[in-house]
Amino acid sequence: MCGIWALFGSDECLSVQCLSAMKIAHRGPDAFRFENVNGFTNCCFGFHRLAVVDQLYGMQPIRVKKFPYLWLCYNGEIYNFKQLQKQFGFDYQTLVDGEVILHLYNRGGIEQTASMLDGVFAFILLDTANRKVFLARDTYGVRPLFKALTDDGFLGVCSEAKGLINLKHSTSLCSKVEPFLPGHYEVLDLKPSGKVASVELVKFHSCKDEPLHVACDTVEALPSGFDLETVKSNIRILFENAVRKRLMAHRRIGCLLSGGLDSSLVAAVLLKLMKEININYPLQTFAIGMENSPDLLAARKVAAHIGSEHHEVILNTEEGIQAIEEVIFSLETYDITTIRASIGMYLVSKYIRKKTDSVVIFSGEGSDELTQGYIYFHKAPSPEEAAEESERLLKELYLFDVLRADRTTAAHGLELRVPFLDHRFTSYYLSLPAELRIPKNGIEKYLLRLSFEDSNLLPKEILWRPKEAFSDGIASVKKSWFSILQDYIDQQVDDLSLEKAAEKYPFNPPKTKESYYYRQIFEKHYSGRSSWLPHYWMPRWVNATDPSARTLKHYKSATQE
Repeated sequence: MCGIWALFGSDECLSVQCLSAMKIAHRGPDAFRFENVNGFTNCCFGFHRLAVVDQLYGMQPIRVKKFPYLWLCYNGEIYNFKQLQKQFGFDYQTLVDGEVILHLYNRGGIEQTASMLDGVFAFILLDTANRKVFLARDTYGVRPLFKALTDDGFLGVCSEAKGLINLKHSTSLCSKVEPFLPGHYEVLDLKPSGKVASVELVKFHSCKDEPLHVACDTVEALPSGFDLETVKSNIRILFENAVRKRLMAHRRIGCLLSGGLDSSLVAAVLLKLMKEININYPLQTFAIGMENSPDLLAARKVAAHIGSEHHEVILNTEEGIQAIEEVIFSLETYDITTIRASIGMYLVSKYIRKKTDSVVIFSGEGSDELTQGYIYFHKAPSPEEAAEESERLLKELYLFDVLRADRTTAAHGLELRVPFLDHRFTSYYLSLPAELRIPKNGIEKYLLRLSFEDSNLLPKEILWRPKEAFSDGIASVKKSWFSILQDYIDQQVDDLSLEKAAEKYPFNPPKTKESYYYRQIFEKHYSGRSSWLPHYWMPRWVNATDPSARTLKHYKSATQE
């Protein structure tokens, strides 16, 4: 996890502009560099480093003697950099996984580069010899990237929008700041003036397509066919491979553990693989919740079963409420369910940073979207429509769960790893017949659970535990976290303000006091930027007015069982 920032064609003094780069300092607490581009006095790179791989030579922008005309600023992890080196005979000068981007680009251009990277990434690549700038972002947008491009060719790029919104240009602020689309790369011409012109924006990978880099994966061709035993075996092999490749780190590895299926599977497989490769420290797992909340109790069970060094963070209501504003500032969104779920994740990340030495944090994001884990999937009209919804959710992850997971951990200088969003694992799962992937016998994620049933990785009651939204699971069964938030917010927003909400906020108008309260805070920090969120996250097929799972009829709490 790092923070990247770059400007091309700045009219203003760079020493003033670089103050904006300090807005993302939290992403890289280990070191900072600010570097001008030779021959282009109005172009520069800024980099905040979290040293996870190659602690000696990992500073950026990365430049190597072999390609003196290439400048690379990137945030991410490329898991197949050693396999690519072997396949193409690359001569690396550093141990930095991202160096492979320079070699791939030199060998086959930007299209091949982006398509052959197995990992998560956002990067800015400058080729001064051919006067080109390239931007690219991984398939699911696990690593964030924002850009601002003015009509006259001034370009700003940053890991988070907060590093761009105050840039000065021709006596005015840069107006349009927008997220860079996941699974895309952009080619821009660099003019002698340092300004740029966009040439093309290309989608290089779709979540359903098997990625090109499968050709040099450590797991070779899998058995084909859709008989259940073959499918279950392939799911186990690919998921284990997804976790294994993410063990690449020179810093301590930990794991978030809510006690739900997804984080529990990640933690169990992670610990098993750490033992296999003789990592000589215990795996630290982390859970957050109110006293005796469902998540805390379930996570305790899992930790005892797998044998992790388990940490519990007790959430008190006041602390959660006090964190709302800093969470919204970190997130750069006003989406209701994202904010609710982020408060717990933000506070547990704060604990990890302050009280432990774990830096690389595994988590279960992406599973609900991929394996149809949301409770409303029980109401899908057909398996085909459920499959379409699953793909839609995956495409929008960068606006919701992936955004939450990145910002809440990066705010505290942690690096997130999400094996469920492995390119090969997801493309295989999405290739399965729609009928196989739907909830069965009243249980969501049925196929995923079934695949691990005989593995003894988890206790049966955890493997088959019903879905619990993170923002609800951290609260007590009697009163959910979202209703606690609503009680507090009811006192903060009056009825008249809510009545006039559509006048004040015509785009995505708040419909509840809670959403109004979040929107007010968002506008305080990011005034006029409401288009960053195209729509609120909301369940489908159920006429829901609130995104919480606890408001859906299918929801089962421990008191009802």
